[in-house]
Amino acid sequence: MSEPVRIRGIAAGGDGVGTLADGRTVFVPRSAPGDLAELGELRLTRSFARGRLARLLEPGPGRVAPRCRHYESDDCGSCQLQHLSAEAQRSARSRLVGDALRRIGHFTTEDPPLEPSDTEWGYRAKLTLAAKSGRIGYHRLGQPGSVFDLVECPIARPELNLLWQGLRGQRALFPRRLEQLVLRVDRSGTSHAVFRTAPGDAWTRGGELGAALRGDGVAAVLWWEPSDGAPRTVFGAKTAYPVMVFEQVHPAMGDRARAHAIAELGAVAGQHVWDLYAGIGETSRALAQRGATVESVERDARAVQIAEAQAIPGITRIAGQVENVLGRLHRPDAVIVNPPRTGLPEPVARRLGASNAARVIYVSCDPATLARDLTRLEPAYRLGSVRAFDLFPQSAHVETVVRLERR
Repeated sequence: MSEPVRIRGIAAGGDGVGTLADGRTVFVPRSAPGDLAELGELRLTRSFARGRLARLLEPGPGRVAPRCRHYESDDCGSCQLQHLSAEAQRSARSRLVGDALRRIGHFTTEDPPLEPSDTEWGYRAKLTLAAKSGRIGYHRLGQPGSVFDLVECPIARPELNLLWQGLRGQRALFPRRLEQLVLRVDRSGTSHAVFRTAPGDAWTRGGELGAALRGDGVAAVLWWEPSDGAPRTVFGAKTAYPVMVFEQVHPAMGDRARAHAIAELGAVAGQHVWDLYAGIGETSRALAQRGATVESVERDARAVQIAEAQAIPGITRIAGQVENVLGRLHRPDAVIVNPPRTGLPEPVARRLGASNAARVIYVSCDPATLARDLTRLEPAYRLGSVRAFDLFPQSAHVETVVRLERR
């Protein structure tokens, strides 16, 4: 047992941060700013340490009792900040963005304002559950090889908890070699369950499972996605919403972040705009409706197919890797980028810097890669505005929208 440690803040990933008596920084999951705690299970490296909270001597001012039954009893790794009040969580997420910009990007900036979610619970429209050793649920904190059996998830939409309750009682009908189960509610309100299986599995009981769910009053489209084949529906619809295409897990807040990003571009009528990492084309559509011509790039051909079904004039849609097609695009007046968590490949950042676009809007789900990419863009662009959005309550994840102005 170490000497008591005072937790001073929250680090990327959600661990509390303190300092050991020997001066080493220590990272402590499930700790809160202001906590005074004795630590156990210390693992020391040359420059830092990791530990677990063994005994809480003084709780920090933002500490609350977690609502989820799995958070402490099963050490659920899906959420990281349920032990903090909503206000303390928002402050922590805003600071994560500010810290990354200052520490990694070397920008002189305050923590950005954060637009809160209207709800802290029941917001997630998608759950991805692991299947291992007869259990189906989330991984335990810091134990990627261990899965606990999920009963319910309070951050999930009610429809998904209802679907999961129906599925839990029908496991005998699941694929034998199930590896992952994805539950999702699409924008029309239809529930989906996607069964992902190991190679060589042949699932023939999907129709039987769907009928059993229907008998219990649970309506859902069931999908089977073998690892060596394409996804297909097995119950509920012959053709259905392409559930594998990426969409935000918190659609209402995703819409607000998108609206802010578009507003930050200013007037776009008569301008040519690049929409990079365009997904199913919602941003492209909004830009075209405001009078812009748009070149929209997305690597997922299924997402592009959905977007093309909208048949909106003024949009040229391209399926491909952004770094492979930028050289073929027309010179932009403005750019919106919304890359995955890994951020922009270096060639993309370099081409953006050479694009001469007057304004770039960067939508990010990872403060660290955002800060790195902003340093790559800094020779050509100065930091204009930064705003964070609370897309992921109870977690240490945060969405950020940055406006960059041409130097």
